[in-house]
Amino acid sequence: MAIVPYSLFDTYKKKILSLPMDYKEDDLKSESFLVDKDEKKHLEIYYAPFEYVNEAAKVMIVGITPGLHQMKRSFSTILDPKNEGLSDEQLLHEVKKNSSFEGPMRIYLIQMLDELGLHSYLELASTSELFSTASHLVQTASVIRYPVFYKGKNYSGSTPKMLKTELLKKHIMESFTKEIVNMQNPLIIPLGVNVTAVFDYLTESGYVSPNSVLYGFPHTSGGNGHRHRQFAENKEQMKKKLSSYFG
Repeated sequence: MAIVPYSLFDTYKKKILSLPMDYKEDDLKSESFLVDKDEKKHLEIYYAPFEYVNEAAKVMIVGITPGLHQMKRSFSTILDPKNEGLSDEQLLHEVKKNSSFEGPMRIYLIQMLDELGLHSYLELASTSELFSTASHLVQTASVIRYPVFYKGKNYSGSTPKMLKTELLKKHIMESFTKEIVNMQNPLIIPLGVNVTAVFDYLTESGYVSPNSVLYGFPHTSGGNGHRHRQFAENKEQMKKKLSSYFG
C-alpha cells in the first residue's frame, strides 16, 4: 500500500497546473513555491511534488535532496496532458518514476546496483526495472524531501552540514522520519557519505536498524569524481551485506 501525505500537494497542485508548459527556472524558484528559507545560511527550499511513499517497498534508495533537474521533471509530469485523468496518488507515483535520480545519476546507480547483483535478489533482469515495471518494489527518497538550494545552486549536502543546520535538520526530522517509520523494513541504500551520516544519526536515534542499511554505496552524481573508487573499495562488503540481508 502506498501512502501520500496530501497537504502540500493540495496546496501547490493548482499553482503547478497554472504554469505554462514552457515554464522557466524562475517560475519554479519563485515566491509561489518557496517552502522555507534561512537567509543567513543562504538556503532556500522550494516545493516539488515528491510526496509519494511506497510503504511496501523492498528497497529504499535515498539521496540528499532533489536537484533542479528532478524538480523540472516533476513539474513537467504534473503538466503532461496524458496524465490529466490520473488520481493524485497515481500522479505522484508517476512523478517518482519519471523524476527520481533521473539523468546520468540514474544510469550510474543502475550499473552499480546490477554489479552488486541486487536485481537477482528481487527476481529482476536489471534494477532498471525499479524505475518502470517493478516500481512497486522500490521507494526512492531524499533525506530532505523538497529541493534545497544553497546560494541559488543545487545543495550538495556538505556545505552547510545537514545535521548542524537547524533548517535542514528540521526537515529531516519532521518529514523524512515520518516516511521511514511507515516502511516495512526495506533494504536502505544511502547514496554517499553525507546521506550515510544522516543514517548514522537515525540509527543511533532508533528510527532505523543498522542491519537494514547498505553502507559504502557512493553518491552517483556525475559531480562525484570518486564514485568508481568508492564503489570498488566497498563492493565486496556490500555484496556480503546483500547476501545476508536477503539470504
